[in-house]
Amino acid sequence: MVLYVVMPWLSLSLMAALASATADALLKRHFAYLSPYGMGALRLAYTLPWLAAALFFIPWPAVDRTFFTAIACGLPLEILALLCYMKAIKVSPLSLTLPFLAFTPAFLVISGYLILHETLTWQGMLGIALIVAGSYCLNFSETKTGLLAPFASILREPGSRLMLVVAAIYSVTSAIGKLGVLHSSPAFFGIVYFCCLGTLMIIFMPLVGGLPVRSIGTKPLAGLAVGAVYAVMVFSHMAAISMVQAAYMIAVKRTSLLMGVLYGAFLFREERIGERFFGAAVMLCGVFLIGLSG
Repeated sequence: MVLYVVMPWLSLSLMAALASATADALLKRHFAYLSPYGMGALRLAYTLPWLAAALFFIPWPAVDRTFFTAIACGLPLEILALLCYMKAIKVSPLSLTLPFLAFTPAFLVISGYLILHETLTWQGMLGIALIVAGSYCLNFSETKTGLLAPFASILREPGSRLMLVVAAIYSVTSAIGKLGVLHSSPAFFGIVYFCCLGTLMIIFMPLVGGLPVRSIGTKPLAGLAVGAVYAVMVFSHMAAISMVQAAYMIAVKRTSLLMGVLYGAFLFREERIGERFFGAAVMLCGVFLIGLSG
């Protein structure tokens, strides 16, 4: 309570991090039997009612062509990222997939320069170095077979490779999303964006996912739990990012990496948690440095 009163954006960012990691863990535990597309569609389907209802409680800003261009350009990339994301947490341990989201701000340095003409500081460069070092530490025990073996392990683990692709795509969609927010508002853009994304995923589910839409209702209670938790993530994310610089908020939200590793340990009994937690912590330090440089 004290934390919320003094720094409300910080507590909301931490809430978004916890909700994000929890939604991933619930999906993996209850819906791993679905295809990656089915997992992504299910999460959004159960979140849609919450988001649609929220549209009636927020101000609607005036929007222009850039707002719609941002949505049109971002949605195809977001769907591709979501498919890779769901596939990653489906086939690989959470402790070897979620930490690689730390590469998003590192890749954002490139996309931010190209799309938003943002420049890099020395803190940002050091942050990128820490993220790379942390990814090395995730598989540090592999050094017994060679100094470069931890990096080779990343390439061998399908979930790690996929999450690197997700991080790269998110760096582009983050820059595109920032354009959309600048031409509307954080809350309005976030809700409209996710509503459009969820609607598209459900419409194309029979064609792309190979599953009938009714398969979303196979475990309604678990689905409702996933939707409620993910809605908390969206709302807390939007509230926090409207209070502070986006770089700071995203840096705090990436504590979800550590929470994901802990979920992997306690819910799925994943191995070598110590070195993976340490590696994720080093990567998180890099994220914070990049956030401070913003």
